[in-house]
Amino acid sequence: MSKLNAWPLLFTGLFATIPITATADLLQLEHTQAPVGLGAEEPMLSALNDGRLAMSWTEPDADGFAVKMAILEGRSWGNAQTIVRSESLFVNWADFPSIIDLPDGTLAAHWLQGAEPYAYEYDVNIALSTDDGASWGDTIVPHRDETTSQHGFASLLPVADDQFLTIWLDRRAYGKDETFELARDTPDAMQLRSTQIRSDGTFSEDIVLDNQTCSCCQTSATVTGDGTLLVAYRDRTDDEIRDIAVVRQVAGEWMQPNIVHDDGWEISGCPVNGPAIDAFGEAAVVAWFTAADNVSAVKVAFSIDNGETFDTPISIDFGGATGRVDAMMLDESRALITWVEWTGSAEVLYACTIRIDAACDHPHIVTTNNGSSSVNFPRMARIEDKVYLAWTQASERGSESALRGTTICVVSFVF
Repeated sequence: MSKLNAWPLLFTGLFATIPITATADLLQLEHTQAPVGLGAEEPMLSALNDGRLAMSWTEPDADGFAVKMAILEGRSWGNAQTIVRSESLFVNWADFPSIIDLPDGTLAAHWLQGAEPYAYEYDVNIALSTDDGASWGDTIVPHRDETTSQHGFASLLPVADDQFLTIWLDRRAYGKDETFELARDTPDAMQLRSTQIRSDGTFSEDIVLDNQTCSCCQTSATVTGDGTLLVAYRDRTDDEIRDIAVVRQVAGEWMQPNIVHDDGWEISGCPVNGPAIDAFGEAAVVAWFTAADNVSAVKVAFSIDNGETFDTPISIDFGGATGRVDAMMLDESRALITWVEWTGSAEVLYACTIRIDAACDHPHIVTTNNGSSSVNFPRMARIEDKVYLAWTQASERGSESALRGTTICVVSFVF
């Protein structure tokens, strides 16, 4: 049985766990059969400007791996297209490729290219397509430090008709003293850096947004109605406090980062659990995981002033939170949040709509995973009145499921 043929079996169990009620904010759930191959994992979704949905993912390919993509139009997926295949791709459950489109029709995709023979040294690679992913241009490396070090956890955000912002975590100064030019005036830490790339392949100088961040948590970016850019990430202090911060770009100028909430989570290593941010008009929402005071929690905070300040957060988990959040604003007063919890020996993927002035009233169990692999980091994208959600799913065990044993599930909520 191929991984595609295993879909009906996977969703038989999934639909049995989803409570759908006429009064709930999430009114309906449907699944779509994505054109993924055996061993597919790490999906990332993106809403295209013309009303279609794009998904990128990785899967084994010959002796290496491939980053692939497909476009959903209506209820039908197009054929899978290969963005890149290589024996030296850096494939990681938490740091994965993405795809976006610009208003001028250009697609931009990013992935991570390993710097062999080093295990955890890799570069952000970006390529552009003007033909819906049928072909891709030359590779763009947004960081110009030319060091053999970690560059990853990137976010791509369209900011103009022909430009997009690229944000990433950068290890160029890690382990370097002040005699090393790239580390001058910066602490011995991971940095948050950014650059703007145009659809002709040119790009600006990369700049530091925060010179001391957590080392391996995802970044997230959005833009508010007035054009303010918001970047959420996990910060790090000299005392190893690793709370969530947001840095804003207002009228082209980057502001100083602000902590969303003083959780006070002191942890000596990276939790590999980044935040998610989204905006609608002047409103924005941030969701994140914390284990401050040894209490695991998924928290959500709203802003009504383009991300300048955030309200007191609320916890929405049920006591077994592992985080891996995503967030989607539905309008100026509601957000859809997804997160993962452990219940007994199973992972549970939850979804819930939350209002600015209310808690989570109608939590939904999207799936309960008892498989040999994790749902990893589920990701969302919105097309009109539907929100699509994709995650890595353990495939059915059997003689044909040996290769990494994963597939990708995609469902849509109608709200």
